[in-house]
Amino acid sequence: MRRIAVDAMGTDAAPQPEVEGAILAAREKYAEVILVGREEALKRELARRDARGLPIELMHASEAITMEDAGAKAFRRKRDSSIRVAARLVREGKADGLISAGNTGAVMTTAKIVLGVLEGVDRPALAAVFPTSQGKAAVLLDVGANVDCKASHLEQFAVMGEVYYRVIFGAERPRLGLLSIGEEDHKGNDLTREAFLLLKQSPVNFVGNVEGRDLYNGRVDVIVCDGFTGNVALKISEGLVEAVSSLLKEALSSTLTSKVGGLLSRRAFRNFKKRVDYSEYGGAPLLGVRGVCIICHGGSSANAIKNAIRVAAEFAEGRINEKIERELARASLRQT
Repeated sequence: MRRIAVDAMGTDAAPQPEVEGAILAAREKYAEVILVGREEALKRELARRDARGLPIELMHASEAITMEDAGAKAFRRKRDSSIRVAARLVREGKADGLISAGNTGAVMTTAKIVLGVLEGVDRPALAAVFPTSQGKAAVLLDVGANVDCKASHLEQFAVMGEVYYRVIFGAERPRLGLLSIGEEDHKGNDLTREAFLLLKQSPVNFVGNVEGRDLYNGRVDVIVCDGFTGNVALKISEGLVEAVSSLLKEALSSTLTSKVGGLLSRRAFRNFKKRVDYSEYGGAPLLGVRGVCIICHGGSSANAIKNAIRVAAEFAEGRINEKIERELARASLRQT
């Protein structure tokens, strides 16, 4: 099994979700897990649960980066932070990947400096998974790693996203779209129009511009945009899921007329929640760094941590980074 380092001090309720998620992942045999954080706190959490015989190790880290810390400053000042120790384990080959639900800026800074970036990558990108009405996943990147982008960065995001989708979701030739304000070739701003021309010449299966609604209808598998636009789309989507879930639950509660009808309604609601629940996808991979880095939501549950460990192991097993470097080199040769 792959070995995944978990920053156990990252979530809002740390280390409880991380420890529970590690136990769930180990029981499912997704990976061997190294929990990184304050050892005494981790021992206490493990003692409350039955983790005997599971492939879970502890690695002490005396410091933790909080959500209030500035990413770059925290990296420099907290040299023994749980995320930095986890990243060192990956760099030294003692772990095949890391996950963290901590300060996103600090995690990205740490991953880029400690692990470094892949050959041919100017900017690593965060990729988020969205459910679609077709019953399959769609991947959007970048969702926040790069606020300002060049067209060449979007082309790199396209290659990285295509490789990631192909390995994780098993699509032979994923369809890729460029997020814009209209489907016509000339629509968009200077960035999207320039990126459109580059993507037409790239080795990915580019189908043209797509709009915001195409995130959910399954028309394309991978959607690329700058990090500012992607992060807004992600946060709106998270808020919409919460609002729709709340309204739907309220409507079902007020219209139940029988035990049978109530049972069916509750089952349908649970199925709906499972389809739109971000925890089923674990977290967002930071594509383009040397090593596997999955960034999770600060409010991640044990289920989210468990699935992030699974995704990290699949990422490492699929040798995604090697394939990204190969595809970027191929795209560069075509341009020359």
